[in-house]
Amino acid sequence: MTKVLMKGNEAVGAAAIKAGCKYFFGYPITPQSEVPEYLSRELPKIGGCFLQAESEVAAINMLYGASGAGARVMTSSSSPGIALKQEGISYMCGAELPALIVNMMRGGPGLGSIQPSQTDYFQSTRGGGNGDYRTIVLSPSTVQEMVDLVMLGFDLADKYRNPVVLMGDGVIGQMMEPVEFKERTEEEPAKPWAATGRGTRKENNIINSIYLSADELEVHNHHLIEKYKTIEENETRVEEVGLEEGVELVLSAYGTSARICKSAMGILEKKGYKVGLIRPITCWPYPYSSFKKIPESCKDILVVEMNHGQMTDDVKIATEGRQNIHFFCRLGGNIPTAEEVAEAALKVLEAK
Repeated sequence: MTKVLMKGNEAVGAAAIKAGCKYFFGYPITPQSEVPEYLSRELPKIGGCFLQAESEVAAINMLYGASGAGARVMTSSSSPGIALKQEGISYMCGAELPALIVNMMRGGPGLGSIQPSQTDYFQSTRGGGNGDYRTIVLSPSTVQEMVDLVMLGFDLADKYRNPVVLMGDGVIGQMMEPVEFKERTEEEPAKPWAATGRGTRKENNIINSIYLSADELEVHNHHLIEKYKTIEENETRVEEVGLEEGVELVLSAYGTSARICKSAMGILEKKGYKVGLIRPITCWPYPYSSFKKIPESCKDILVVEMNHGQMTDDVKIATEGRQNIHFFCRLGGNIPTAEEVAEAALKVLEAK
């Protein structure tokens, strides 16, 4: 299969079209603007619709409407733009509407900077809107993986009737790498629940997230919770490296930080240390069970992120006190180097 050199953001657009997406609603914001730029050029060629909304709030509600009509749809933005979409995302989860939501994270809080960051982990994995809800959160670490996860994201959204968040960052969105687009074997599922006209049905399909009866809303909430449990049981994805006996330190990171950790592991191995890695590919559902595979002899985990330790909460939950949790980060759009990560790891290793 032929590989093509593509920028990450453009690869997102190309993968979305390959996955059968024909409708995009969004608003430009750095560092993800190449996603709508690409789709504004390419979607009309296949009879699709690109619409630049007047705001991020408008864009997410357009996504709600198009998904409710049964279309395979997506939006993309960057951190503060995704923040504006949170009410709509909560509505879509409540109404069980599938969609792909791409976030190429930038520094924050507030407008922050246009430089890459990972400061939206809480927002994505805990939910920035109201109510008890979850979104599946996919975190790519290469442009190829971004292509694969975009396609997977659409399939998971339809399978579970739930929004899926692709949580990338400005590094992966802006870098160029060779990618290949695998032939699709999955067909877009039928959507008998969609509001497309009554047809031969006796009843109208109604799409909403409002339940005026407390008892009815309680039943709906329990239904959603059971769905989230099913997702946790079946859709957790993770990369595990070197979790065998003798490992002295385990690094945990996702996205761009994980790429850097792999380079740092090479530096540490040359110094004679055995270092492992747990890289969540789904940040929700989180791969808690992977941490149970760490040998009892390994007492330390170093979490590496481009935020102030948002994933460390999940690592602490996963380890249940079995290991000491250490942390290293760069903030404000600064990207840690492999040498900096290796130095932070050596402080832990040499303190034993």
